[in-house]
Amino acid sequence: MRLTMVGTGYVGLVTGVCFANTGVHVTCLDVDPKKIEKLERGECPIYEPGLTELMVKNAAAGRLVYTLDKQKAYRDADMVFICVGTPSGEDGRADLKYVFQAADEIADVLIELGPKQKAKTVVVKSTVPVGTTLAVRDRIRAKVGKDIPFHVGNNPEFLKEGDAVTDFLRPDRVVCGVEDHENPDNPAGRMFREIYEPFTRNGHPIFIMDIPSSEMVKYSSNNFLATKISFINEMANLCERYGANINRVREGMCSDSRIGNKFLYPGLGYGGSCFPKDTKAVIGMGEAIGFEAQLSRSVHEVNQRQRVLFFEKIAAHYESRGGLQGKTLAFWGIAFKPRTDDVREAPALDLMKMAAERGATIRAFDPVASETGREAIAEMGFEAEIVGDMYQCAQGAHGVVVSTDWDEFKNPEWDKLKRALAEATVFDGRNLYRRRQLRQLGFSHHSVGRPSVVQG
Repeated sequence: MRLTMVGTGYVGLVTGVCFANTGVHVTCLDVDPKKIEKLERGECPIYEPGLTELMVKNAAAGRLVYTLDKQKAYRDADMVFICVGTPSGEDGRADLKYVFQAADEIADVLIELGPKQKAKTVVVKSTVPVGTTLAVRDRIRAKVGKDIPFHVGNNPEFLKEGDAVTDFLRPDRVVCGVEDHENPDNPAGRMFREIYEPFTRNGHPIFIMDIPSSEMVKYSSNNFLATKISFINEMANLCERYGANINRVREGMCSDSRIGNKFLYPGLGYGGSCFPKDTKAVIGMGEAIGFEAQLSRSVHEVNQRQRVLFFEKIAAHYESRGGLQGKTLAFWGIAFKPRTDDVREAPALDLMKMAAERGATIRAFDPVASETGREAIAEMGFEAEIVGDMYQCAQGAHGVVVSTDWDEFKNPEWDKLKRALAEATVFDGRNLYRRRQLRQLGFSHHSVGRPSVVQG
């Protein structure tokens, strides 16, 4: 079996490397010469634990190659996975230009190979609105004519940044959409079962379903998880106003087996490349067909408001201290979550910008997202100093804002931190710390959904 990944971004690279690790030959195609050069040197362009080691191992074995040559990448492939970006447009809808561009290029190679070729399966793995995979099929068919054989499929990814390799090697489930899905002899369905068999032999299910349902599974899953996050944050905001403690509320609520405890942690809201984009895409899909996705819209609005509410908490603390003008804030964490250098839609960036606009000096530390954070800050148009140590970050600052729950932030040296700070104040955006402990240590402490501790 020979597979081609179109795009060496997060999805394409993880997918290609993990498939190669099962013994199949994988070609990773990209249009960026610098990225291909980097990959060929064995350097991973993204931070993802465990990925670099698998890249080097499978490249050395000859199962994993990288190329800029589209004709070479498509010519010998049995399956071609489209793994390109589908960024949100200004209206929130997914921009499919890269998906359709890939489809056109695949069609050009199919035409060159002619009607006697073995039928290839073109798989849309990018997260796309319902109907896109069949639109890819129709686009290719319109170019190649009726005599050149090919199949199409949809195969959404369910990879958590920071745990993507584990998620791929040990998936909760594999979802594949094919035409004529109830036919066990469907060629695309057979190929999906073959390539995913190494990952599903231990009881993990593979679902072969119709293509529109497959496309919708990804959006439904991410929107539901986003809903849980926005829900618990809304409950946290009510807890603050009534003097309740969201940690106690969460314990009592999540002990109900019907509810569970995953994705029900209060904080600064979700970020990254999936939840914000996919929530807005569902809203856009509804608008496109004349249906208002009210719940998804509310989920998105609650999430964005959460950052503003937390910033207002920061600003309120300094209101009686002359305001934020001239104050220095130390941000622990830039990435939207730990174990990744992804800063897309990161709450920390919004908080930094709001504070900078009020006249605060911004200093930040992140274990792996320094470079991506620096680039994003420049694009957003405010100034911040990125430093290489969490205590250096706090030196002379009037408060620490914990914006990402990296492990090294969970149990800091409190005496060292207190000596470094100009004012012993912690804005705990991830509810990492115990209020009683910080009160005893002499810190002011503001968190999410719990009463604040204010010293002096």
